[in-house]
Amino acid sequence: MDARLILTTTASKNEISNLEDVLNTVTVKLPKDIPLKADKGYQSKKNATLLKGRNLKNHILKKAVKNKSLTKWEKRFNKLIGKTRFKVERTFGGIKLWFKGGIARYRGMEKMHTQNLMEAICYNLYRSPGIIATNSKN
Repeated sequence: MDARLILTTTASKNEISNLEDVLNTVTVKLPKDIPLKADKGYQSKKNATLLKGRNLKNHILKKAVKNKSLTKWEKRFNKLIGKTRFKVERTFGGIKLWFKGGIARYRGMEKMHTQNLMEAICYNLYRSPGIIATNSKN
């Protein structure tokens, strides 16, 4: 795992302004029209334009705006995307549950970045016996 491929930001940085930084950490060229799935914190016109400019499909969850609820189609879209996104979200939930992740234990971006890497490594080690058992042939 290359530590430069993981982006750690301050808690005060808004997700909407973060998508370009996330995409810039990807060192391989993403295939044209690959869907990018993200939570509704990334939903903005600027990010939609960014994805279109990079030839990526916008599968960012839809969010309601003030005085306008989601349409039936948008709710259905969110439900379909959620079936894939839950796999990523359960990883963060596992890190939080098993390793008390999500709490800044250090001061400074470098130390927090290291904490994030260590939590990810621990998660992978914790899950690996079950993954190996599931994928092994009887």
